[in-house]
Amino acid sequence: MQITKQLFFKKYKRLTVLFIIVTSLAAGLLLYLNLKKPELTANSVSKPGTVCKASDMTCKTEQKYQLLTEASGVEAAFKQLRLDYESDLSVRSSCHPLTHIIGRAAGSKAATVAAAYAQGDEFCWSGYYHGVMEAMLSKIEPDKMLGQLDTVCSSVSQNNTYNFEHYNCVHGLGHGVMLINEHELFKSLDYRDKLGDAWERESCYSGVFMENIMASINPDHTTKYIINDQPLYPCTAVKDKYKQQCYLMQTSQALTSLDGDFEKVFQLCAGIEKNLQATCYQSLGRDASGRSISNAAQTRDTCMLGKEAEAVTNCTIGAVKDFISYYHSDVQASEYCNLLEPTIRDVCLATAKEYYATF
Repeated sequence: MQITKQLFFKKYKRLTVLFIIVTSLAAGLLLYLNLKKPELTANSVSKPGTVCKASDMTCKTEQKYQLLTEASGVEAAFKQLRLDYESDLSVRSSCHPLTHIIGRAAGSKAATVAAAYAQGDEFCWSGYYHGVMEAMLSKIEPDKMLGQLDTVCSSVSQNNTYNFEHYNCVHGLGHGVMLINEHELFKSLDYRDKLGDAWERESCYSGVFMENIMASINPDHTTKYIINDQPLYPCTAVKDKYKQQCYLMQTSQALTSLDGDFEKVFQLCAGIEKNLQATCYQSLGRDASGRSISNAAQTRDTCMLGKEAEAVTNCTIGAVKDFISYYHSDVQASEYCNLLEPTIRDVCLATAKEYYATF
């Protein structure tokens, strides 16, 4: 019986860590989607010798961080990025893909994932780590990739399995495989199924779905797997085993497709499979917090747009988790919960207590 309990709590911890990281990254993705449309892409670092046109600010900014990383290192690149982030709206709105670029520049030189990760920085939702993985995968011949997927992250996970770095590595695999497969989502998901570890597979799926959404606003690429008049696609078309990770991301894109209309996305969530509705509503709660930059009253009012008690309750659960992820504190989460009516407030406070304990 004791062994059973240990296994249960080990599995629970792994799933909880996975949910924390996925919702935090998705919150960053939501901000990325809803600020000014970014001019930069996460998918390309300028080739050596590229000469940018005088009017091409995208190329110039990409090269700036690529060359700074190559000449002065990752730390210097992030120091400059933080300075630019405070003063330049275009950099702020493009921060996540810019960190991909820094990561790709670092990863192209590093011998192992662990070596590149040792220089890492989590600024702007860990895009650096995803960029490293994109660079690392580009070094593997496509016909050899399937045989090496289980070993790519071994240098990271051998000492600390199921932690943040391990997640970022396998999540980054999802981004990288999508790029290598030219954003063919279903083919990329099939690649992910070759991983032997179930936790790693789930983490990879999240990277595939996030990259798909990022590709939808990349001026150099049009993904086939975002359809504006079908806001929940591709979640409605993928196999059941992929759906939870898809819905944890897709509500952010659905809000973009529907001009931020939460009521309409609540209705969409109500129409999906019953066992996935809670995930969809909780994802909307994260979005409610993210869109308001964790404003308690505004988040509360958004969650109250749900027509059913289940919708409101799960939206609240997703929102309070995002408050904790955003602030790395339970103070603001408690303030948010105390704005709610008693029944929902009790659920909110209990969720906050349990979730904060995992940090």
